[in-house]
Amino acid sequence: MSLKTTLMMQHIAAFSIGDSGGNPAGVVLCETLPDPAEMQAVAAEAGYSESVFAAPAEGAWRARYFAPKFEVDFCGHATIALGAALARQSGPGVFDLVLNRAHITVEGEWSPTHCAATFRSPPTRSGGVSVAVLDEVLALFGLSHDQLDSRLPPAIANAGGDHLILALRDRAALRDMRYDFSAGRALAEREGLVTFNLVHVETPSLFHARNPFPLGGVYEDPATGSAAAALAGYLRDRDWPHSGHIVILQGEDMGAHCRIEAAISPTCGGGVRVSGAARFLRAPAA
Repeated sequence: MSLKTTLMMQHIAAFSIGDSGGNPAGVVLCETLPDPAEMQAVAAEAGYSESVFAAPAEGAWRARYFAPKFEVDFCGHATIALGAALARQSGPGVFDLVLNRAHITVEGEWSPTHCAATFRSPPTRSGGVSVAVLDEVLALFGLSHDQLDSRLPPAIANAGGDHLILALRDRAALRDMRYDFSAGRALAEREGLVTFNLVHVETPSLFHARNPFPLGGVYEDPATGSAAAALAGYLRDRDWPHSGHIVILQGEDMGAHCRIEAAISPTCGGGVRVSGAARFLRAPAA
């Protein structure tokens, strides 16, 4: 696992479609992890919704994730980007990752013409939303109760962090999503919400999603692997007719098309396998 360089950032778009789209993440492979303040500064300078820093640690990789303003315990799209970077460096394979609060794996694929990755998320769980919080969230997005899809009641779902799921009946309501950033950030901070996960069900296995991330200082993420895993875990908890596999299309309404796939095991509370393609925007010279 020896590295030629330290603190050199690779720029990788995760959940891309062909040669376009995807959510950019910074990936830094190190011999040893720098001081957290240095990682935070590098992530802030990069300006991505998250950057991941990883270093070898007893046969695994110790991984830490930083949004521009603070550290997060887990980030799905940065994990996909990390899997692609590790596969590019070491060859395709499964890599063990030690996170702040979980141990997971990422399987990376790489060739000159294709790269992708699949991670198994931390354990999942879901629960309801209080009436007061739901009313506040609906007001934030200018929505009413009758715009909600009754098949998927609002929920707080977790796959390494809490995401508030709001299923909308009409695709147009999702397309027209707007909210006040300052108010959204205050609400997210107070309730500990990593993202607001607004979704529309096209078919039982095909979803459209938008993910405001005001907690991290980002108005909207074009692809959010942790929210996808949380949604998939919630679907399993609801006995949703997903046949074990769903596709989430995200970023469409912000001009950054992304495709996320999730394989849902029947094990209650188990991690979810989330997959996506990746494309290198910039990478260190070989």
